[in-house]
Amino acid sequence: MTQFETEIGDVKAEVINMWKLVLSQLDKAKNSLLTYNKDLAHEVIAREKRVNALELKIDRDCENIFALYCPVAIDLRFLLAVLKINNNLERIGDIADGIARYIVDTNEKFSAEALEMTELIKMFDESISILSDSEAAFEFENTLLARTIFSRDEEVLDEINRNADDNIAALIRKNPDRISEALYILSIIRKLERVGDQCKNIAEEIIFYFEAKVLKHQ
Repeated sequence: MTQFETEIGDVKAEVINMWKLVLSQLDKAKNSLLTYNKDLAHEVIAREKRVNALELKIDRDCENIFALYCPVAIDLRFLLAVLKINNNLERIGDIADGIARYIVDTNEKFSAEALEMTELIKMFDESISILSDSEAAFEFENTLLARTIFSRDEEVLDEINRNADDNIAALIRKNPDRISEALYILSIIRKLERVGDQCKNIAEEIIFYFEAKVLKHQ
């Protein structure tokens, strides 16, 4: 194996580590919400610095490979895709951090009724599943799996987001003393909808990397 191939492999391993870290952040944000565990929420906030540091390292490593080897063809597509995926993952990390901060700010646990009426946990679970499958698509070069992300985002995440205003209004009418809870839930739904958007961007980059097809704006 050449030095170039070793460095490409190292970058791929770093990106997969970044993926798993961000997945862990999102999963812990969900668990902190379900259990009202502020210590776990604080852990998510503290680990955000690791996400940011890893993003910077991956960017630097890609830039060094560009400078030293002037890659072409699939290696060039790999590095271009990684730079964008890296940014998408960092943004998902920011979203997990933002949700954790909501948990820290709340004064009481979210009610089971509120979570059910708004389908928040379903949205959380699907966000985590889509992010996990995008990692598998990248690691195992599975563009068919990457393509499923587009429809899943539309059918689950976007649908829950579209219904959010009506569901939140119904929740407030039923529990006018829990307006703050309802508004926090609405904000989390909006953030999770953006996780779906970031995963769609990632799926586009995976397809670009392996198939040399540009799906952006289609």
